[in-house]
Amino acid sequence: MSRQAQAAVLFLIGGALLHASFTDLYLRYVKAGLRPLLLVAGVVLIVAAVATVWYELRRPRVAKGKAAEDRSENQSGIEHHDGHGHAHREPRVAWLLALPILALILVAPPALGSYSAMRTGTALQKPWGFEDLPAGDPVRMSLVDYAGRAAYDQGRDLHDRQIKITGFVALDRGGTPYLVRMELNCCAADGQPVKVGLAGKTPPVLQPDTWLEVTGTYTGKQTRDPVNDGVIPFIDVTEAKPVPAPRDPYDEGGGG
Repeated sequence: MSRQAQAAVLFLIGGALLHASFTDLYLRYVKAGLRPLLLVAGVVLIVAAVATVWYELRRPRVAKGKAAEDRSENQSGIEHHDGHGHAHREPRVAWLLALPILALILVAPPALGSYSAMRTGTALQKPWGFEDLPAGDPVRMSLVDYAGRAAYDQGRDLHDRQIKITGFVALDRGGTPYLVRMELNCCAADGQPVKVGLAGKTPPVLQPDTWLEVTGTYTGKQTRDPVNDGVIPFIDVTEAKPVPAPRDPYDEGGGG
């Protein structure tokens, strides 16, 4: 691979990163908070590509000047050895750098769904505290917030309230339905689910990975996740309707 080809690969990778960062494509790989780092990485790669091309264009002029100097020295009886008798070719394995470009441009992976959720233990952790819920019913809240309050606060602020949460459907081996949201620490590779069991007036037919907006009330019913023995609270469903998948399936933004 020549230096010009390396510069082209760097430019394409940088451009692909910028394209993904300026669209929603990057949300399939990392959480939203990492967008600035992706933008910086894309700019750095493009700058490196431009610098490589500039260096390669400048090198022939430098070489010509050095050759003229060598001829002048040889004419004066002075021998000059530059220590490089031939050009070195870069290994062909460097073309593997083009693979990330194909992955970013041609293959957009689906968001993590029910298959991953039911094979991974719940990531629900006990929160440090709980903010007061806003007035009015139904109160829209994130699935993670409801799960934390139901599991670790005994539903103290949830009694006699209509709750509205959103997530995708997952079914266990026994057919029990769950509403799920995936949490990311960094990227999709470390995504873990938070699960809420559905009780009450659940739809007669539930398809895994269907996104639902569920309205219901707190119930003290809980179960244990068979994968890691974590707590899974339930919600008593009064209404459930399909909704489109959100722009960012991993980041609830506190709004469900």
